[in-house]
Amino acid sequence: MIILLLCMGLIIGIVCMEFLSYIIHRFIMHGFLWNIHKTHHKHGKNFFELNDVFSLFFALVSMCLSIVGYTNGDYFLFGIGFGIIIYGFLYFFIHDILIHKRVKISVRTKNRYIQHIIHAHKIHHSMIDKFPSQSFGLLWVPYKYRKNRG
Repeated sequence: MIILLLCMGLIIGIVCMEFLSYIIHRFIMHGFLWNIHKTHHKHGKNFFELNDVFSLFFALVSMCLSIVGYTNGDYFLFGIGFGIIIYGFLYFFIHDILIHKRVKISVRTKNRYIQHIIHAHKIHHSMIDKFPSQSFGLLWVPYKYRKNRG
C-alpha cells in the first residue's frame, strides 16, 4: 500500500506541476509578474536571472511537502513532494541544459519528443515581449508544434 501511495503521489506531483507550470507561466509570469520573468526572455550576461526565484519557490514547496509527508507517515504527500522534485530535475535538464545551455556541457539528442519540446520553446522565445506569446508548457507539446517536425 505504501508503494501504491508513493507512486500515485509521484505521478500526481509530476502531472500537476506540468499543468501548474503552464497556468503560472501563461497567466502569472506573462501577467503581473512579467517584470521578474522578462529577465529570462532578455538574454543577460549573468548565470543567474531574477526569474530563478520561481524555481526556488517550487523547490521550497517540494521540500516542505516531502518533509511534512515523511515526518507524518503520509506517503502520498511525500510522493507529491518528490514528484515536484523530479519535475524540477526534468525542467533543469531540458530547459536549462538542453534548450538554453546555461550549463556548458555538450548534450545532443535525436529524440523526436525532446526536439519537439525544444522547437516549441524556441517559438515561445521568439516573442521577447509580454504579449503575444505562445507555448507555455514544458513536457506537453501541443500538436501544432509537432507537425512538420518529422
